[in-house]
Amino acid sequence: MTPMVDLAFLLVTFFMLTTKFAPEEAVVVDTPSSTSEIRLPESHVITIAVDKEKRVFFGVDDDAIKSDLLTQVGAKYGVSFTPAQIQAFRGVASSFGTPIEKLPALLSLDSEQRKNVKQEGIPADSVNNQFIEWVQTAQALSRKSPYGKPAYVAIKGDGSADVPTVMKVIRLMQDKNINRFNLITDLETKPTASN
Repeated sequence: MTPMVDLAFLLVTFFMLTTKFAPEEAVVVDTPSSTSEIRLPESHVITIAVDKEKRVFFGVDDDAIKSDLLTQVGAKYGVSFTPAQIQAFRGVASSFGTPIEKLPALLSLDSEQRKNVKQEGIPADSVNNQFIEWVQTAQALSRKSPYGKPAYVAIKGDGSADVPTVMKVIRLMQDKNINRFNLITDLETKPTASN
C-alpha cells in the first residue's frame, strides 16, 4: 500500500507542476453552440473576440512576438512604450480591448487595477482601423517565429452579439486578404435517438 500512496503523491505533484493554467480573459464571451468537432490548436493562435456590447478585443498567445508586436504597432501610431510597459504587455491577459493611444496608461497599472478597468474595445472602422493593424502585424511577426508560419486566426463572438459587428470584423479581414479563420463555438451535444 505504501508504494501506491507514494506513486499517487508523485503523480499529483507532477501534474501540479506541469499544468499550464488558461490565462484570464479581458472580456467574458459566451460563445454559441455548434456541432462542429474541428479543434483549434493549443498555441500559435490570434484570437479576436466580439462581446455583446459590440466591442472588439485582440489577443495573441505567442509570448515570443508580443514585445515586437507592441513596439511595431505603437510606432505606426506614434505611441512609445517604456520597458516596464512592454514587460507588462507580455504578461497581460490573453486579450485586450483598448485603443493604442490609451494602452500605455492601461499597461502602467498593476494587474489587479487592470482587471477593474472597463476597456472600450479596439477601433475597427473605416476611419480608425487599429484592429486590422494588430492582426496584420501579428501575422507578419508569427511567420518569423519558431513556428515559421502565420498564426491561426480565430473569431470568438458572443452568442448575443449582433451579427453586423461580427460580419464587419470578417469583412475587414477579407479586405486585407485574411481569408482563413476559425469561428470559436461551444460543442453542442447531439440528441440521442430514442426508440
